[in-house]
Amino acid sequence: MEGTTPKVIAPKRKKHFWSRDDAELTLLGFPTFVWYVLFCYLPMFGLIIAFKKYSIFRGQSFLSNLMMSEWVGFDNFKFFLTNNTFGMLLRNTILYNFVFIVLGIVVPVALAMMINEIYSKRKSKVYQTMMFFPHFLSWVVVSYFVYAFLNPDQGLLNSIITSMGGERIMWYSQPQYWPFILVFMNLWKGTGYNMVVYLASITGIDNSLYEAAMLDGASKWQQAKFITLPMLKTILITMFILNVGRIFYSDFGLFWQVTQGLPNSLHKVASTFDTFIYSALRGSTPIGRTAAASMFQSVCCCATVLIANWIVSRIDPDSAII
Repeated sequence: MEGTTPKVIAPKRKKHFWSRDDAELTLLGFPTFVWYVLFCYLPMFGLIIAFKKYSIFRGQSFLSNLMMSEWVGFDNFKFFLTNNTFGMLLRNTILYNFVFIVLGIVVPVALAMMINEIYSKRKSKVYQTMMFFPHFLSWVVVSYFVYAFLNPDQGLLNSIITSMGGERIMWYSQPQYWPFILVFMNLWKGTGYNMVVYLASITGIDNSLYEAAMLDGASKWQQAKFITLPMLKTILITMFILNVGRIFYSDFGLFWQVTQGLPNSLHKVASTFDTFIYSALRGSTPIGRTAAASMFQSVCCCATVLIANWIVSRIDPDSAII
């Protein structure tokens, strides 16, 4: 048409393959990349020890000794899996971790919901600090406190029992008490950290949801059931999957330090895969067999993470982490 001005098409900017932001982010993540390569990926080469009968040759380096050692295939795994204590170790490791996972979700979530209802900010901070403090204590320190309570001669619990007319209990020789002691100590030390994680998620929930529920006459229990717990679903599932990924591992400090070196009287109720590997390393067990036990743990944990994530993805795809 006459009098119309032709459109001017702006030239397309050439897209740069590498931008300044990419360079900055790369530099920021480079130290982490180096750390993972040096301490996570390079040590994976050592997995070959699990398939060899490691021997030391005079004048040779570690790598030379490793490559020159006899290849035994799956014999190291066969020794571990057919060991007389394997069933007991598997039972203890799985059952303890199952209880730890369940209580490690139920108790911290309940405490986080209760602390969130405290109107006094000062009291809330005090309670959080008191519950979070045990997380920073090492099991070595905690074991001394436990021994002060359970000492057969001058322990606090035995002093209380004898003052009430009872008889002393030889705590470190009575295995029936230790499943409860170990569960309690794990809960006491880890509840504060998990509680803070869930409390941070609760404080991020929109307050208008609670205000609307209060206007509708909802009680505190109904608010928790229909608002708080559904909003925590994602973090609950994520924490559950991550904890399931360590179900074949155990807290070595809990089972070894708190029991004062795992005496023979507590062997059947407190032994796990990690204490077995440590005891084997202290003895004359070849390193290839202990490496096979550790590799078995890693493979099983990887499988449980993938299985748990697959189950979650089938039920609720948005909550899966992979």
